[in-house]
Amino acid sequence: MASIFTKIIRGELPCYKVAENETHIAFLDINPVAEGHTLIIPKEEIDYLFDLPDTLLADTILFAKKVALAIDNALGPVRTGVVLDGREVPHAHIHLVPIYSDTQSVSLGRKLDIPGEIMQEIANKIAAEVNL
Repeated sequence: MASIFTKIIRGELPCYKVAENETHIAFLDINPVAEGHTLIIPKEEIDYLFDLPDTLLADTILFAKKVALAIDNALGPVRTGVVLDGREVPHAHIHLVPIYSDTQSVSLGRKLDIPGEIMQEIANKIAAEVNL
């Protein structure tokens, strides 16, 4: 059965997309821990990040770097953090979490309620800065 991420990749479920190329997609997490919390997903459905073939893993990190720089430029955080958890959805993914202060929690258990129109505005700002 296809993961929720595969359904997003196929266009069967909506998302707040910020970037896409032939092998990857980036979109805002619907349960964000910070404004601009973005998921980086390889389009190939492989459960565990470290099971990705070396070239796909490297490409995933490089794609994440480009999106992180776009987050930095669009939203102005102190920096963008990386969380590799991988238990929520059985599809390899990377969390990019903008960090706005030294005391900000980046725990994936802490969720913000951000209205859809604000999510779309954030996605548009990041997308405008992505340089693939």
